[in-house]
Amino acid sequence: MSSPPHPLMHLGMTGWLKFSNDETSYYKPTKVEDQAWPPKFWKFTLKTKEDPDCEVAFVDARRLGRIRLVEADSEKMRTTTPLKENGPDPVIDSDILTQEWLAKKLRSKKVPVKALLLDQANISGVGNWVGDEVLYQAKLHPEQYSNTFSDAQIKQLHDSLIQVCTIAVETLADSSKFPEDWLMRHRWGKGKEGGGRLPNGDKIIFLKVGGRTSAVVPSVQKKTGPVAADVSKDANDTGEGEEDDEGKKPRKTTKQRGSIVANAKAKAKSLDVTTLSKTPKRGRKKSQQEKVEEDDEEDEEDSEDEAEEPPAKKKQKGAINTESRNGTQHKGKKTEKPEPKFEKENTQGRRRSARMSNA
Repeated sequence: MSSPPHPLMHLGMTGWLKFSNDETSYYKPTKVEDQAWPPKFWKFTLKTKEDPDCEVAFVDARRLGRIRLVEADSEKMRTTTPLKENGPDPVIDSDILTQEWLAKKLRSKKVPVKALLLDQANISGVGNWVGDEVLYQAKLHPEQYSNTFSDAQIKQLHDSLIQVCTIAVETLADSSKFPEDWLMRHRWGKGKEGGGRLPNGDKIIFLKVGGRTSAVVPSVQKKTGPVAADVSKDANDTGEGEEDDEGKKPRKTTKQRGSIVANAKAKAKSLDVTTLSKTPKRGRKKSQQEKVEEDDEEDEEDSEDEAEEPPAKKKQKGAINTESRNGTQHKGKKTEKPEPKFEKENTQGRRRSARMSNA
C-alpha cells in the first residue's frame, strides 16, 4: 500500500501470505488441492492494481495470527507500536545486537537462557526451533540461568545466534538447504524407531523450557552452571570458598528439617486414621449425649418459659370467670371447662351415629 494505514501482520504459528501468481515458500509442502484460489483457510485478500493482476491472501489454519492497521509511514513502522516494543533483530539490527549488548542483557536477568531467547521483547525473530539450533551450535544447555555464562560462552552464543538466523533467512527457512550438522535436520525422529539420535549416535532428548518443547543433546549441551532446580546452589556459588563451606551446612540442615517435618506429618496422618478407625462409636455416643444435653437445655428453657407464663394464665382465668359471671361466653378457648365436656359428648354422639349408619 502506497499510503497509510499499512497492514501489520503477525503470522503466528500457521499464518502465511499466498500470492495468486507466485508460489511462495511454506513451512509444509503444498498439495494439489491447495492450489485453488482463494486458498484454504484464507482470512482476507488484497488485490493489486498493477499489471499483471495479483491477489494476496492471508491464510491461517489455527487462527493464531493477528492483523492490524498502523497509521504510520512504511519507513517508520518499526518505531511504532507494537513493533517498537520488540528487541533488536539478529539480521537487520546486527549493529545493535553486539556481543557486549548480549552480555549485558543476559546478566541483567536470571531466567533460563532458552526462555530469554524466546521472549520477543529481548530479541526479535527467535522462535522455538531457532532457539534450539542456536543453543546446540553454541553448546549451551537451555535450562541454565542466563546470568551464569562466561565471556567465552557468551561469545559462542552471539556467533551462533547471528549465524543461524542469517542462514535461515537466506534459505527462506527451507530445511533441505540447512547444513548437515544442524540439529533441525535430525530432531523430528521423536517417538519413531531409531529416531531421536544424531547421525553420530548422540541421543536427542526433549525438555520443557519456557513453556515450549526443547530438543537437547546432553553429550554436547552440558550444564556449566545452576539451572532452575538448583536455586539454593546458585545462591551459594556466587560467594567465596568460605561462604560456600558455610552455605553447605544449612542445605544439609534444611534437608534434615524437611525430612523431619515430612515424617511428623506422616505420623500425624497415621494417628488421625487410627483414632478415626478406633473411635467411631465414641463419636456417636458423644453426639447422642450432646443431643440429650441440648434437649435438656431446651426442656429447661421451656420449663422456665412455662414458669413465667402462669401469672398471665391466672389473669386470663380471672378474666374469664368474671366474664362468665356477667353472662358472657368466649369461644375457642381451651381453658374453659364446659367446652371440653361438650366436645366429648358431641364426639361420642358422632361415633354412635356412625355405628348406627354402618349397621
